[in-house]
Amino acid sequence: MPAHDGHFYGGQWRAPLAGRYFDVVNPATQAVLGRVADGCAQDADAAMRAARAAFPAWRALPIFRRAAILRQAAEVLRAHDKELALLDALNCGNPVSEMVHDVHASAAMLEYFAGLIPELKGDTIPMNNGSFDFTLREPLGVVVRIYPSNHPLLFAASRIAAALAAGNTVVIKPPEQAPLSSIRMMELLGEVFPAGVLNCVNGGRDTGAALVSHPLVAKIALTGGENAGKAVLRAAAEQIKPALLELGGKNALLVYPDADLEAAVGGAVRGMNFLWAGQSCGSTSRIYVHEDLYDAFVDKLAQGIAAAHKPGLPEDPETTMGCLGSKAAFDKTMHYIDAALQEGARLVTGGKRPDDPALAKGWFVEPTVFADVRSDMRVAREEIFGPVVVVIRWRDEGAMMEEVNALDYGLTCSIWTRDLDTALNAAHRVEAGYVWINGSSSHAIGAPFGGYKRSGLGREECLEELLAFTQVKNVNVARMT
Repeated sequence: MPAHDGHFYGGQWRAPLAGRYFDVVNPATQAVLGRVADGCAQDADAAMRAARAAFPAWRALPIFRRAAILRQAAEVLRAHDKELALLDALNCGNPVSEMVHDVHASAAMLEYFAGLIPELKGDTIPMNNGSFDFTLREPLGVVVRIYPSNHPLLFAASRIAAALAAGNTVVIKPPEQAPLSSIRMMELLGEVFPAGVLNCVNGGRDTGAALVSHPLVAKIALTGGENAGKAVLRAAAEQIKPALLELGGKNALLVYPDADLEAAVGGAVRGMNFLWAGQSCGSTSRIYVHEDLYDAFVDKLAQGIAAAHKPGLPEDPETTMGCLGSKAAFDKTMHYIDAALQEGARLVTGGKRPDDPALAKGWFVEPTVFADVRSDMRVAREEIFGPVVVVIRWRDEGAMMEEVNALDYGLTCSIWTRDLDTALNAAHRVEAGYVWINGSSSHAIGAPFGGYKRSGLGREECLEELLAFTQVKNVNVARMT
């Protein structure tokens, strides 16, 4: 467990100025894990001022020294991978075996952006008046990063990398449901970065609102739901500040009649991200299967899920599916299951709490599959953020594609076919920012991740993310006479 329960800014641990704390619980057992400071506007102001005070020295640091610090942070995280993974498992409900991968993915992202720092360069522009014109890329200032509870350490560590690499200072606001790994990360990295460069303020929605509306904020970056994204955009608009948003999804997986059935089923099982109870914005939660394969696909999907995923306690290394992160998430998932049944969807498997008495106190839901679903049902249109996947029969490709693109979301899509022309045509037609062909779920460092429409603004995990944390200055040098 972390040794501290307060905020970290200006290189020091601080008690909450309003004296408020809240309990943090294990969603799998409801056991109280500890308490964490509940930040107020004064805490947010102090952290923002500390970050702004540290900005001039950090931006002026030689770029290879900045890169070395990021690489050192990556090494520290790797050295504490099992500890951080266990904290996440206990606090957010995901399997500990998968949370180890989150730590290593975070370290890799820090190293990736450390290596990209020399790409922060400008251009020379020809002038016809004899002057010399060039551009510079400069950091923005203080970046606020807010992220959710489904991958706390991954978002805490990997999503600071680009902003810090570009020369900005950062204030993070961990999720109130699962802040422990972020606090421990700050204990580990607090002395790696110069004082004030990396800061952390804990708390709920009001704390986040105080940070994003602060006059010293230079850019707001959010990973979260649509409503949170709207709130961030409103705050950004008030100050005319930029925002980077990675929001929700109701992502489609398309199975064509010539697809490899076994491979497509495996892709659907992976794509739903049952490992973390479907709590992923990129989950392929609506599956469109051609009528020629439909019945066999539904049967094999239920079998594949049963073979791969059985809910268990997150700290058990054998667990392959954890629990939902909160009662609110559990209640929302069960509400959608009830709504699907009322609208006439056929429950194939799941739809309830597991029978295992060891899981009775936690927010567990069995992996759930609905078949015979129509695209106008709520369960096929609205993001559930739980372990519920729907299967929809299609016959005409044009009509199917219209249904796929009818939603306001457009984050990911997975396409399964053996025909290259079919695959590329579908990839062009689908309105989504990240498309897999005969694959699902995986990310590749350097490949831009982000969504169309209400699934977000901007791209992450790539050079574009690094450049998004800079601004361009043009310099025109007149000819000396």
